[in-house]
Amino acid sequence: MNRVAIGQICSSSSLKQNLDTIQGLIQQALDKDVKVIFFPEASDYLSRSANHSRQLAGESPEFVQKLSDYIKSVCSSSGKKIDVSIGVHLPPDDADLAHQDTRVKNCLIYIDHSGVVRQSYQKLHLFDVDAPNGPILRESRSVQAGATIPAVLNTPAGKLGNAICFDIRFPELSLKLRSEGAQILCFPSAFTMKTGEAHWELLGRARAVDTQCFVIMPGQQGHHNVSADGSPGDATEKPVERISWGHSMIIDPWGTVISRADPANDAPQLITADLDFGAQAEMRQNMPLWDQRRRDVFGDFI
Repeated sequence: MNRVAIGQICSSSSLKQNLDTIQGLIQQALDKDVKVIFFPEASDYLSRSANHSRQLAGESPEFVQKLSDYIKSVCSSSGKKIDVSIGVHLPPDDADLAHQDTRVKNCLIYIDHSGVVRQSYQKLHLFDVDAPNGPILRESRSVQAGATIPAVLNTPAGKLGNAICFDIRFPELSLKLRSEGAQILCFPSAFTMKTGEAHWELLGRARAVDTQCFVIMPGQQGHHNVSADGSPGDATEKPVERISWGHSMIIDPWGTVISRADPANDAPQLITADLDFGAQAEMRQNMPLWDQRRRDVFGDFI
């Protein structure tokens, strides 16, 4: 059995509140014999401004350490094992600051059952978008772009290729991860309402069909309380409303949604599915796309 789960949450600006919610969902997942649980992008916090994000990011390493300690402790006490994939922010390092780059890093970290961080992937594609009749968003103003394709991880639930949110719109990353052996692709996200309604499920199903992978889509959901940490707002800050699409889902390699969140439920949700890698292998054999790719025409990038 390759049971996985998504923990759908609505992060606030309080890292403590968010950690409490995440720990509760991990315990629920353990009770259901889940091997890996996936949380959304920015599970540590959502902020009201770039300055606020830089302030909160200073607390994120402690958030990660407390989460790692909790995973190790709860696995030891329960006699069960669970790994955790979770989107967080990390502060700029000394080299960044030496170049006057104070922007934070949007990362996806993978923590195993012993509390060890096995991978930290930094988001490659940043959400710089002027959506028609929607918000103008410039993630690059406050976030550094990554520059490295993550290695495919061997996990208790299968071979995992990691990406984050806006990365899903660039199929070359998904194709590369499949070529490196991925059976599962994960896209933790905080999709806006406008883009979520239009493209969230469409993009997830497309990447599943493109790569013949299971696609796991953990989404932030609902209205985010970006003042929950209690810090005073900057006088230059404009009031901001942060709302995320949610609709977390797990999709099989045929493009079928096999498990999804209840969009009418505003509470944190656990969404589970059992991944059938035998069926995946049979489908890949019957439709051998990777053997049929025209590398003589398009080159060897995948």
